[in-house]
Amino acid sequence: MTPGASRDDVRIVDDIVQIRVTSPPADGAANEAVLRLLAAALRRPPRDLTLLRGATARIKLIGIATNR
Repeated sequence: MTPGASRDDVRIVDDIVQIRVTSPPADGAANEAVLRLLAAALRRPPRDLTLLRGATARIKLIGIATNR
């Protein structure tokens, strides 16, 4: 994840999802922006995504709820 980027962007490079968000890395704003952007890219509601690990790190583990 790259906070404070010039634009929001989701890319897959060498099997790694790279996410750039314009939100600053303060008060969890960038983490929330990452979850919203990834949810939109996956066409899922944001409530289906959960930040599992990496709240203060650039590398994050995000859980995605399955449809039941």
